[in-house]
Amino acid sequence: MGKPTGFMELSRTERHTAAPSDRIQHYREFTLTPSDADLAEQGSRCMDCGIPFCHQGCPVNNIIPDWNDGVYQGNWQQSLDILHSTNNFPEFTGRICPAPCEAACTLNLQDQPVTIKSIECAIIDKGWEMGWVKPQIPEQRTGKRVAVIGSGPAGLACAQQLARTGHEVVVYEKNDRIGGLLRYGIPDFKMEKSHIDRRISQMQAEGVRFRPNSHIGTDISAQQILNEYDAVVLAIGSEKPRDLDVTGRNDFDGVHFAMDFLRQQNKRNAGDTIADDVAITAEGKHVVVIGGGDTGSDCIGTSLRQGAASVVQLEIMPQPPEKENKALTWPLWPNKLRTTTSHNEGIKQRYWSVNTKSVTGKDGKITHLNAVAVEWKQEGGQWKMSEKPDSAFTLAADLVLIATGFVHPVHEGLLQELGIDLERNNIKADERQYQTSVDKVFAAGDGRRGQSLVVWAIREGRQAARAVDQYLMGASELPR
Repeated sequence: MGKPTGFMELSRTERHTAAPSDRIQHYREFTLTPSDADLAEQGSRCMDCGIPFCHQGCPVNNIIPDWNDGVYQGNWQQSLDILHSTNNFPEFTGRICPAPCEAACTLNLQDQPVTIKSIECAIIDKGWEMGWVKPQIPEQRTGKRVAVIGSGPAGLACAQQLARTGHEVVVYEKNDRIGGLLRYGIPDFKMEKSHIDRRISQMQAEGVRFRPNSHIGTDISAQQILNEYDAVVLAIGSEKPRDLDVTGRNDFDGVHFAMDFLRQQNKRNAGDTIADDVAITAEGKHVVVIGGGDTGSDCIGTSLRQGAASVVQLEIMPQPPEKENKALTWPLWPNKLRTTTSHNEGIKQRYWSVNTKSVTGKDGKITHLNAVAVEWKQEGGQWKMSEKPDSAFTLAADLVLIATGFVHPVHEGLLQELGIDLERNNIKADERQYQTSVDKVFAAGDGRRGQSLVVWAIREGRQAARAVDQYLMGASELPR
C-alpha cells in the first residue's frame, strides 16, 4: 500500500484554512483543498500495516489503506468506489467526523497519522466534480414499502440502502427541510448544506420520496404509518437536551439551548427570516457557552461571526492532558485537549473544572453568571466532585448557551403512541436485528444508541437497512 518508505520520507501535512480574521466575516466553509500531488504524497504514507487498526477505529469500517493507495497511484475513481462501498456520505464524514481512524492509525504512535480524513474528503469532492457520483437505480422493484422517520444521517443512509435494493422508501421529517442534525445542528462554516441537497437529488432519482413538515406522532398518527407500510424505521435522533438546573434559569431572558441558537443561524443562512421576538443573537453580547464539546465549539464560532462582544466557555470536567499516553490509549480514541478552529477565532477564555451555580439579571434579562471551581477525586472507584472553598466567581453574561449534550430521544408523541420499549431511556433494539418491541418497527442512530457521531449514525442506518431487507425478503445482499 502506498510507497513502502513513504512514512519515513514524508511528514504529515494538515489541510490549510483561511485566516480567522477573514473567515469570521462569513458562514461558508473555509478549509482549503490540497493539490492532487500533495494528497498523493499523503496517501503514500499509508504504511501497509500487518493489522490496519484504522479499520477498527472507523465505525463504518472504511477500507482505508486501499483508497489511500488509490490516491497515491492516481486511481481516483477506483478510490471513490472503494470509499462508497462502506460509506454512503463521505462528504459528511470528511468534513465533520473527528476521525477516530486517525487516532487508531499505527503512525499515530509517533503523532504522525495518515491524513485519512483529508484524503476521504478530497476523493468524494473530486467524485462530484468529475460527475462520477450517479444514482444507483435498482433493476427491479420489490413492491415493499418502508417508512423512515427522521432524515438525519441514520435515516438518509438507511433510506438510500433500502431504495437501492428495490424497496419503495418514504422519508418523513418534522422540520421544513431534509437533513436533521446535518441541516440544522451543524454550522454552515463546517459543512455547507449544498452537500445535503445534491445527495437528496441523487436519492430522489433512486426512488426515495421525501416528506418534510411531517411530524409523526403529532401531525400524522403513528398508527397511520404502521397501517400504510410494510416496515417502519425510527431514525429520530436524541433530541432531549440536558438542561441547566440552577437558580435563575427560567427567570431571565437570555438562557437558551445551543441547538435553538444554531438552528436559527442555519435558517438565516438558508434565507429564512427569524422574527425579532424569538430571535437569539450574540451580536454585541457577552456570551457564556456551557459545555466543552463540539456543540459548544459550534456555538463559539457562530457567536463570533454574529459579532459577540466576548465569548467564554465553561467545562465542568478537568482540563485533559495536551498529549495522551499512547501506551495506555492507542488505538482507542484518547482523552486529550482539543482546540478547534472556532477556539482559534477569538474566544476570550476557556474555563475547566467549573460548575455553574446561578444566573442573575435585571429587568427580566440576564446580566451575570455565577460559578464556582470544583475538584474531582476518586472515592470507592468512582469520581466525586466537590467545590473548592472560596473559589466562587462571576462572569458578565448577556447570553448563556447550554451545550451540555442530550439525554435521550423525545418520548412524547411518536414513541409513546407506539408503546416502544426503552432501555436507559433510549429505544430498545439490538445491534444485529435493530427491531424494536413493536412488530415491523426498527430503530437506528442516536435514538437507539444515544448521542453519538455522524459516522456512527451512518453505520447504524446501513445496518438497519440490511435488517429491514432481511425481514421483508427473508434474506439480504446488503452489506452490514
